Amino acid sequence: MKHAIETQKSLPDEALALGQQLCFAVYSVAHAFNRTYKPLLDRFGLTYPQYLVLLALWQSDGITVKTLGTELGLDSGTLSPLLKRLEAAGFVDRTRDKSDERQVLVSLTDKGRDLKSEAFGILMEIGKATGCSMEEAGALRDTLTALTHQLDASFAGDKSG
Repeated sequence: MKHAIETQKSLPDEALALGQQLCFAVYSVAHAFNRTYKPLLDRFGLTYPQYLVLLALWQSDGITVKTLGTELGLDSGTLSPLLKRLEAAGFVDRTRDKSDERQVLVSLTDKGRDLKSEAFGILMEIGKATGCSMEEAGALRDTLTALTHQLDASFAGDKSG
């Protein structure tokens, strides 16, 4: 206990400053992305999380809700209302899997598939807004993906130990 107190006393106060926290920088950039995407998606009546669902389905159409949730890192309590709204807007259909009625498949409608061509315009606008080159954006994405994997592994390790 004495060592922990000594360590706390030796840390400079600025180490705890909000602007010095990696978590706050990531939190802030997530909000900035949401603000930037909002006007681009409003014209389609989409929220940012709904857009992420469509991005996943454009990559792998006709997947289970469970697979989609895993891909997006969302639980069913968060994903189900998103899918319900996307279905009501005519972008997706949800159907029971004929081979396993416990599974629900999510598929794009024609309207959902047609929106894919518009996504390239959104991507270009976001690219301009970031001010990053394709290489810089790719490197940043790879770094953040590695950080996510590290944090997930750390969390999983904490739960098992």
